[in-house]
Amino acid sequence: MQRVPSLYFAESPLGGRGVFTAEAIPQGSLIEICPVVVCPPEDLPAIHNTKLHDYYFLWGEDQQECAIALGFGSLYNHAFDPNALYISDFENGIISFYSLRDIAAGEEITVNYNGDPEDLQPLWFDPVGS
Repeated sequence: MQRVPSLYFAESPLGGRGVFTAEAIPQGSLIEICPVVVCPPEDLPAIHNTKLHDYYFLWGEDQQECAIALGFGSLYNHAFDPNALYISDFENGIISFYSLRDIAAGEEITVNYNGDPEDLQPLWFDPVGS
């Protein structure tokens, strides 16, 4: 069953918009299940020339496809010390977000864009505040 806390988006100190919660979320909670729109590999170069460039996930077992997450999925900001993680389910076309620790009401929900919350490898862009 999907847990849908009181999520909202707002301007983020990390840059652009971010996803926040209006209620506390306990550690280990399912935050959101996002269906995705999957695009074939040949669409990826076109996405790089649009505003969608900042909102897509690499997709598929070989990471050759791309996907736009619906719901709040494409709005979660990056942090190297995130309070949430995402799990891609290629077979069912969804991304699920889970809390790694207790998240306080009003706090921004962040994920590590490298996929693994402990992966500190540099990103393909310079995040604000890093």
